[in-house]
Amino acid sequence: MRVPYQQIHDVLRRVLVEKGFEGPRADLCARLFAETDRDGVYSHGLNRFPRFIRTIENGVVEVHAEPIRVAAHHALERWDGQRGPGNLNAHASMARAIALAREHGVGCVALANTNHWMRGGSYGWQAAEAGVIGICWTNTLANVPPWGASEPRIGNNPLVVAVPRADGHVVLDIAMSQFSVGALQTYRARQQPLPVMGGYDAEGRLSTDPAAIEASRRLLPIGFWKGSGLAVLLDMVAAILAGGLATHEVSRDPERESSLSQVFIAIDPSPLGGHENIADAIVEHLHATPAADAPVRYPGERTLETRRRNFLEGIPVDEATWRFVCGL
Repeated sequence: MRVPYQQIHDVLRRVLVEKGFEGPRADLCARLFAETDRDGVYSHGLNRFPRFIRTIENGVVEVHAEPIRVAAHHALERWDGQRGPGNLNAHASMARAIALAREHGVGCVALANTNHWMRGGSYGWQAAEAGVIGICWTNTLANVPPWGASEPRIGNNPLVVAVPRADGHVVLDIAMSQFSVGALQTYRARQQPLPVMGGYDAEGRLSTDPAAIEASRRLLPIGFWKGSGLAVLLDMVAAILAGGLATHEVSRDPERESSLSQVFIAIDPSPLGGHENIADAIVEHLHATPAADAPVRYPGERTLETRRRNFLEGIPVDEATWRFVCGL
């Protein structure tokens, strides 16, 4: 089943208004969700929306709360998200980082006390559309075991890096686990195995069964010990800069995951000059690589292909989820 982008946006906006969002905030929040599906990240768009509504209803998300600045030093600022909607807080934080980069060349906003930012890549695309390099990450609840451990103690702490480019922005959006929690849920809902090992089952065996990995809560870190170490450092830096909670202090209940720490960095290279063709040359070199199993793509290239198709043909949705959201 495919549904036009605008129809998804309008249904989500209606529900958000009924839940207390004011017009412009409802419109932006709905757009961020709908664009996530438009770009093919189905785990964090419409499929995530019912959980988002539940976090509003259970008091985790404060609909009317907006971030406030609590400290600043030149191009570095600390903000408190006041447990407002995570995607709106993140969008505002990247916008502020971009404004600081326009003034200082680099801008960094650290955000505490916020909620799940939904698709992290949204804020990379936001930076790239503004013509700046964007880097951002968030900590999460504990859902990945540190390398060598059997119990989840670190987060999958998604990291986004974006570079603007006229012929297609380069945007990397990765979790520190081989598959994000949302991706596991998507594979499970489709009754599909993972394409590669994604975690451990209850017996401690590496598995491609998404349901078994969800049950054990033992996701496999990317790069084994390297991803584990990077997850620790991302959590540490975010909590230090934001003055917020670290992963071990965040509720382990997915329905009450809140008070996260996040970092948004924007870099404007334009005053330095001489960079205009570098990204294009790197992409051209990648595309010239002989393919082994599949075409060689840069990060974000598949997203642009999916975006074009979904605009033309409509966005594929889970029929039951679509009916549920329409009935809210």
